[in-house]
Amino acid sequence: MARCLAQCGHDAVFSYAGRTRAPHAQPLPVRVGGFGGVAGLRTYLRAHAISHVIDATHPFAARMSHNAAEACAADGVALCRVERCAWTPTPDDRWIDVPDVAGATQALPRNAARVFLATGRQNLHAFAACPQHHYLLRLVDPPQAPLPLPDHSVIVARGPFDTNEDLALLRTHGITLIVAKNAGGDGARAKIEAARILGLPVIMIARPALPAGTVFTRTPDVLRWLDHGPALRGV
Repeated sequence: MARCLAQCGHDAVFSYAGRTRAPHAQPLPVRVGGFGGVAGLRTYLRAHAISHVIDATHPFAARMSHNAAEACAADGVALCRVERCAWTPTPDDRWIDVPDVAGATQALPRNAARVFLATGRQNLHAFAACPQHHYLLRLVDPPQAPLPLPDHSVIVARGPFDTNEDLALLRTHGITLIVAKNAGGDGARAKIEAARILGLPVIMIARPALPAGTVFTRTPDVLRWLDHGPALRGV
């Protein structure tokens, strides 16, 4: 998205949440960090004369999506959301569908398992309630503080990953179960395909509810939306 905006000459700003210490470089001016809730976002939009907002956050970053919807509605700023298509199971998948992280912890087996916990580092405390399992974590950045899981291994790696890599990962660590968020898209799909090949169960956490509005799944559709009217500045 950023590359296309830059190539089309749009005056745009790329906003990172700041959770990754070394984010990918972007071909646009970049800001890093939160806005300070709805009020802070409204202040930023006004101060920088933003006319269009593209919400391209992670499907599980629900708070930011709700804040963007409220701030843009309050100040009449055009808003669209870009969503990766969710994954859907095939007949060969062994999914255990759960509504949220709490549901994922409840779906874990009572007996000790070797779990690939592919949910990021934001929700680790919830799984500390199930200390009998060994958890394999794949994180973008090395942990800076002790993790709340008593029995775990950490791999520091940045995707996208391919199926052969994840097959080797699951076999090497003797993984018997995967916990994943339904992030969708291709960048993190490999672990789902590897689980299918190995016949492993996947506890799949459903996406949170997001605000209604203009939603696209393809970058060209967003560009047409921007070009439909006068685009003063976008973020």
